[in-house]
Amino acid sequence: MESNTQTMVKNTPFTQKHIALGAKMAEFAGYNMPISYSGINDEHHTVRQNAGVFDVSHMGEFILKGPKALDLIQRVTSNDASKLTAGKAQYSCLPNNEGGIVDDLIVYCIEENATYMLVVNASNIEKDWNWISSFNTEDVEMHNISDKTGLLAVQGPKAVQYMQQLTDMDITNLKYYTFVKGTFAGVPNVIVSATGYTGAGGVEIYFEDTDGAGEKIWDEVFRIGGPQGMKAIGLGARDTLRLEMGYCLYGNDIDDTTSPLEAGLGWITKFTKDFTARPILEQQKAEGIKRKLVGMEMIDKGIPRHGYKVQNAEGEEVGYITSGTQSPSLGKAIGIAYIRKDLAVEGQDLFVMIRDKGVKAQIVKMPFA
Repeated sequence: MESNTQTMVKNTPFTQKHIALGAKMAEFAGYNMPISYSGINDEHHTVRQNAGVFDVSHMGEFILKGPKALDLIQRVTSNDASKLTAGKAQYSCLPNNEGGIVDDLIVYCIEENATYMLVVNASNIEKDWNWISSFNTEDVEMHNISDKTGLLAVQGPKAVQYMQQLTDMDITNLKYYTFVKGTFAGVPNVIVSATGYTGAGGVEIYFEDTDGAGEKIWDEVFRIGGPQGMKAIGLGARDTLRLEMGYCLYGNDIDDTTSPLEAGLGWITKFTKDFTARPILEQQKAEGIKRKLVGMEMIDKGIPRHGYKVQNAEGEEVGYITSGTQSPSLGKAIGIAYIRKDLAVEGQDLFVMIRDKGVKAQIVKMPFA
């Protein structure tokens, strides 16, 4: 008998909901995910103007517990997690031994100096778990709760107003990068946070998917928001929304070969503590980086795509595009690129190589929208 070595694609608590809504589905980071429903542009504008619901249950969640949990987090992350108090979250990254990035993540402080939740990228769950575990020499209690944790991101200017109707927790006054925990849509022990990836405001809803909790939350969310024009949104619009804000996507704009300083993430790289690759990054800071992540707007017609080369007027290769799209909000093509440091200045004209032809573009300030 032939052995079936094919990896099973995982479903989220909402996969059947997406299929019932007629979503265009595709495999993403090992999960069966919705790419679009009504179309990327329509979904994009829905989030910018009203509210949209993203299934991001594919993301990874780890719980770190015990008196040494903070020490471990401080050792493996670039930001200073000692600043976190209960109910606060922090954007950070896991530097590798060479000064590249294992992953970017969000650290949630559940209980100060005792319990933390790390939210990592779906495609890096196993890699991150193994990396953090390799530094766990003090018996910190670690739990990978990714498979049993559901996550919805309800994003847009009207999102909080709608979601407040489903809870007694005060989410209307949630500051950026803070969270509350309580009952939401009748489901207990739900974390509601404000760490959005769209720049349009909103909340994220984390819950344990037991006893049909996911279905209950989804149905309640749409019972309130649906009649007001709120829609389900796919990964396609998630990408155009984050790109307009200049937010990095792991695997595109940052990876094991890019340093946080090159990626404009110096603000999450704190040299006030000891962490992986600190000497390398300190040296980079002292000597200056050789390339820099910048925003680019196309002047001539053409869409910059991941991997396209960038040249100067003399035809020298000076960088490459990491992410690019036609911006639905601006009606023009935009991209993010690593560019040689001496040319990485606002207003600099460069040429993106599209089908062997140099198409004029200009470096602009991010966010784009």
